Amino acid sequence: MSDKKYLTRMGDGEITYMTKDEIREDVLAGMDDAVTKGKSEPMSQNDVDYMVEILTDENKIVGVEPGYEGVTVFDAGTLKVPVRSGVPVDRSTDILIHERVLMSDAMELCHPDYSWKAIKNIAPEEAMMMEQCQMNTIIPLFYGAMPNMGLYTKPDGPYDNWSELLPQGKIKEAMEAQELAADACAEDMIYIASMQAEAGADGIQFDTAGAAGDGDYLAALKAAKVLSEKYPDLCITMGMANEFTLGMHGRLKFEGQKLAGTYPAKQVKICESAGVHSYGCVVNTNSSRSFAWNLARATTYVQQATKVADIPVLVDAGMGVGGVPLTNVCPVDASSRVAKCLMEIGKADGL
Repeated sequence: MSDKKYLTRMGDGEITYMTKDEIREDVLAGMDDAVTKGKSEPMSQNDVDYMVEILTDENKIVGVEPGYEGVTVFDAGTLKVPVRSGVPVDRSTDILIHERVLMSDAMELCHPDYSWKAIKNIAPEEAMMMEQCQMNTIIPLFYGAMPNMGLYTKPDGPYDNWSELLPQGKIKEAMEAQELAADACAEDMIYIASMQAEAGADGIQFDTAGAAGDGDYLAALKAAKVLSEKYPDLCITMGMANEFTLGMHGRLKFEGQKLAGTYPAKQVKICESAGVHSYGCVVNTNSSRSFAWNLARATTYVQQATKVADIPVLVDAGMGVGGVPLTNVCPVDASSRVAKCLMEIGKADGL
């Protein structure tokens, strides 16, 4: 047994040092968690060995082998530079920076209030911004936001809050409120996304789908189904909120498939049935576990999803998801290893 320790991290980004045996032990434990909870198939012994090799590579930054590159897309795209990084540029300039400086494969125009309901009152102005940005850019340009179905509850919306009704034992009322909210949410997303499509958007992103539970996911699926039929050339991507769809309602179905309790391998097939063109797999990071544990868990989920998927799997790999540590600015030693493992072992189509 070697006592040599390698620089690695915890799930919150804190630097720690572990031996190769300790790293391997956590890789196996993270994989087992995904196998047990998500009914995923375990990684092969060769994949485990390769992941340990990547995690113990003493170079600060690692990269993929030629031929394993994937596309890059963004959620909350135009929030990255002016909002998250505090650089005083407008959204159109942010898009040009991503295209001409960062060499991004695609970009997303979004509003700082990243929810479809909040955008409804300014939808025409957002469509004008899309048209203006398209005049100056070459890369595919999406428009995106979150379903954020919680905004449809009182006092922000017209429906009772199911999170308040459920503890009171008002199960039927809570379920009805979610069904009404899901329909209203889908209607707003179709209205706004249609306007963006008419303004020249190359795609629509429904981001963080399922954040408010299975009703939230259902709303996004309903909207995707309508839009995919209405605009056959409009690319629709669905980024999830969690590797596990919360059953706040519990009985909702889409195309005969129950939504509550679904994991990535089932989520991607449901997205396909809604006409979605690419699926954003999410695996949440446990900040109290090691980077090795989180990355192995995420890669196991992703590998299972890519095995069954007939559409591209674009893994959400950012702050606190996809094996990435839960930090506002991710250390490149961690993010480069995430990219390499998800692409080469998980067989993801992009990030």
